[in-house]
Amino acid sequence: MISEFQDLSDKIDRLAQLTQALRSENYLLRQANALLSAENVDFKNRLLAAQQRVEGLLANLEPAPITSDDAEAPQ
Repeated sequence: MISEFQDLSDKIDRLAQLTQALRSENYLLRQANALLSAENVDFKNRLLAAQQRVEGLLANLEPAPITSDDAEAPQ
């Protein structure tokens, strides 16, 4: 009977250790996720800014003059 209680106590101790390890891992994963989410937002903002700069440059380009070769080219 005492050995059964000791086995149960050992299992409870292992469960408590595993629970603590999982909580620690979960905390670290949440921190990593928060950092990656912030980095993702930064990358999206940088990409949007680059896209706006490219669109601005394209809007400032003058259209190419139409030549007689262009007018005769098949569509």
